[in-house]
Order: sequence, then C-alpha cells, then structure tokens
Amino acid sequence: MVKVNDNYLKLQGSYLFSNIAKKVNGYVEAHPEAKIVRLGIGDVTQPIAPEIINTLHEAVDEMGNADTFKGYAPDLGYEFLRNAISDYDYKKRGCSIDPDEIFVSDGAKCDCGNIQEIFSVENRIAVCDPVYPVYVDSNVMAGRAGDYDKSTEKYSSVIYMPCKEENGFMPEFPTEVPDLIYLCFPNNPTGAVMTKDKLQEWVDYANKNGSIILYDSAYEAFISEDNVPHSIFECEGARTCAIEFRSFSKTAGFTGLRLGYTVIPKDLVVDGVKLWDLWARRHGTKYNGAPYIIQKAGATIYTPEGRKQIEQQIAYYMENAKYIYNGLKEAGYSVSGGVNAPYIWLKTPDNMTSWEFFDYLLEKANVVGTPGSGFGPSGEHFFRLTAFGSRENTIEAVDRIKNL
Repeated sequence: MVKVNDNYLKLQGSYLFSNIAKKVNGYVEAHPEAKIVRLGIGDVTQPIAPEIINTLHEAVDEMGNADTFKGYAPDLGYEFLRNAISDYDYKKRGCSIDPDEIFVSDGAKCDCGNIQEIFSVENRIAVCDPVYPVYVDSNVMAGRAGDYDKSTEKYSSVIYMPCKEENGFMPEFPTEVPDLIYLCFPNNPTGAVMTKDKLQEWVDYANKNGSIILYDSAYEAFISEDNVPHSIFECEGARTCAIEFRSFSKTAGFTGLRLGYTVIPKDLVVDGVKLWDLWARRHGTKYNGAPYIIQKAGATIYTPEGRKQIEQQIAYYMENAKYIYNGLKEAGYSVSGGVNAPYIWLKTPDNMTSWEFFDYLLEKANVVGTPGSGFGPSGEHFFRLTAFGSRENTIEAVDRIKNL
C-alpha cells in the first residue's frame, strides 16, 4: 500500500508568501478600485542591466549555431563562471576558494533547502528566530524537525536562537550545541548584520564543537559598512566548518533568470567524509545544471561594465531603503535594517500583532508588507518592508503610511 511522506503533514499551513497572496487577492476582489502597493515579497522590479541583456542575446545566437551550441552544462558549472566567482567574490577579498569548490545552481533557495540531504536526519539544527522559512520547512520535510507545538509555535527538535530588539537582532550561542547552524547575514528578514569579529566567534564556536555553519550570504552585495564581512570565508578557520550560499537574484536582478552557487571547501570533513564529495554526487545525480545562456549572463556581472550597471541598481534599491527607513522614523516607528540590507524591520504600533498590522496597512493604506510572525515566534509584533519596489511605489507607500 502506498504511503505518503507524513513529514509534509507537519508543515504549518501554506508557504508564508502564498498566504499573503491569498489575503491580498481576496481584498482586491472585494475592492477592485484599490491601488495596491506591494512591498512584501523580496522580488526585484528593475529590468535586467543592458550589458547582461546584450550577453543573453549573444548566448542565444550561439545556441542557434552548430559550432557554438551547448548541451548539458558541466556538473559544477562552466569554468568561465566559476573562475570569475573565485577571483572576484573570494580571492579579491583574501578568501582561499578555488573554482572547483564552487557549485553553480539555479538559485540559493534550492541549495539552502537541498543541502540538508547530505546530513543525517539525526542531526539537530539551530536557526535564528525570526528566520527565512525555507531553512525550517526543508528540515520538517526531511523528518529532522520533530513535532510542531502550537502553543510555542516551534518544532520540538529545532534549536531556536531568538533575535530580539534587546540583543540587536543577533543570535546568541545556544545552551544546547547544534550539529547544523543556519546563519543569514545580512539578515532576511531583520536586515541586521554581523561584524567580522562576531562572525569569527561563530566560526570558532563551530570548530570547537564540531558543528557546521550553513551560511546564506544572498544579500552581501548590499553591504555598505567596512566592518561587515561579505563572506564567512573571510574568517580564519571557516574552511573547516562552513558552507556558503550565494544568489544572483538580488545582486543582479536574476529572480526571473535563476542563478546561484554554493561553496563547499574540500577540507570540510565530517566523520572522515568530505562533504564536497557528497554534494558533488547529489549535484550530479539530481541536477543537470543552470542553462549555458544564464551562466554566461551571470559571468557578465564580473566585467567592468556589468559590475558598474548592477552596482547602480543596488544603489537604486538602497536609496529606496533609505527613504523607507527615514520616512518611518519620521512617522514615529521603531525601525532597523535598511543600511546593509534591502529590508526594513519595524515594530508594529500599539502592540498590534503582525497580522493585525498587515490587515491594517492593507485596508487603510492599500500597502502590502510581510508579517514578522511569519518568520518565527520572535518576529511577532514586527513587520518587514522591502526596498525592491519602484521608486514611485516606494515613495507612495511611505507617504500613505505616514498619513495614517
């Protein structure tokens, strides 16, 4: 008799952003005249940079010519892209990461969700709270998270590290030592960042305790302060305790193209087994590689003109972030983030719950954001806005909130 994977039945409701979409669609159906401004989901709005578009056209032409046609991509990704990543993202910053330690994929979300497959289900995971939901949900699906407790809004086998206003939205070392530690900095959803000294403490902690840090640095391109590391591999000893995920989605606006990569150093060993070997086997077995067209476009961001253009886009979004941050401050809100990250994290007024504030903004201002409680119990009474809207919509949304 066929049985389902009943771990899926332990998942709580729909994916956060699916719930938001349902609520917004219901409101629009009831109020078709409403002009909704969406600053909830972290999707980019600016078009792909011209230099990247030119490369896409060139790559399409290559695919139409027998002499330059490409089929399946190499398992790890094309060398031209991995070489560029190694040189620009790592060696330029003093990190010893070789091209063959880089696995090109179709995005960091997939890699963050799939990486748990190479670890035993007996391993305990630790996550920041609030947290990007994929880290928890993928471990629930695998059977590693235990049972859900509605009273605490937590899974019994997950170690939660509360990131609250009083600790600067930074995690503290848990009392119980985890096997796998998920860290994301600059952080989604809070926009908080970890200094190099603080991140070094986590690397030292992981090496001392035999833990592995799964480090999501999808938003590193938005860092503006010098004491904030762009990669965990800027820390001494990280090669023996860390895996890093990167994304082109926000860096270069590739949410619709899909491209990312994961770095696994070859000297990262667990029980005498190289994790590089396990991920290489998983990658080669279950994945046929990001398309040549997309990988060639990705390599363009490492050219002088490509870099200039995407940096202009990043500056555009961070100007949005500054406008949101300052506007909400002027309106009397308690606000953080928005300096090294494209997310603004605000405290809900009048002790409203996160979802009450969501409904309030939707109904009174026709503005959509993301309830903080959707990222975990410590996100209650907080709310996330993104800087990825157009300048016009960003200004409109902030002005509407200020006028409430």
